[in-house]
Amino acid sequence: MNESAAPDDLDRRLVIATQAGLPLVPRPYDALAAQLGVSAELVKQRLGAMLDSGRIRRIGAVPNHYAIGYTANGMSVWDVDDTRIAELGEAVGQLEFVTHCYERPRALPDWPYNLFAMVHAGDRSTVLARIDEIAALLGPACRARDVLFSTAILKKTGLRIGGD
Repeated sequence: MNESAAPDDLDRRLVIATQAGLPLVPRPYDALAAQLGVSAELVKQRLGAMLDSGRIRRIGAVPNHYAIGYTANGMSVWDVDDTRIAELGEAVGQLEFVTHCYERPRALPDWPYNLFAMVHAGDRSTVLARIDEIAALLGPACRARDVLFSTAILKKTGLRIGGD
């Protein structure tokens, strides 16, 4: 398949079949293949081609943190030395209690933070203790920090297109 070509009927049906998420079964690509009347290998190839071409950005799992007991969710934000952000961001992202960690541009003068790390826990005091662990890891490379606690559950959705 020409990866720069417009999506064909199978790609469209594959996106429609997965836009609410992959089937929650042990072999989701097999389930999709059966639904679409193609092989699991072809499903994997087409998804891979769409990833490679940028037509889809990622395939990932998005857990419902509240359903699994994590009711305190804090986005920690850090003003980290730019010369060390890649190294330190990698170290923070490896912590078992950090679900995602990324660099973002500063918005000076109001927003000096360039490193973001999401921390989930059962209560706010545990989130704050874990953020203290991040601070210890960052050491003097960190000039300032804050934490933004979730106050509402936002529904996350990916690409949505109409069915047939």
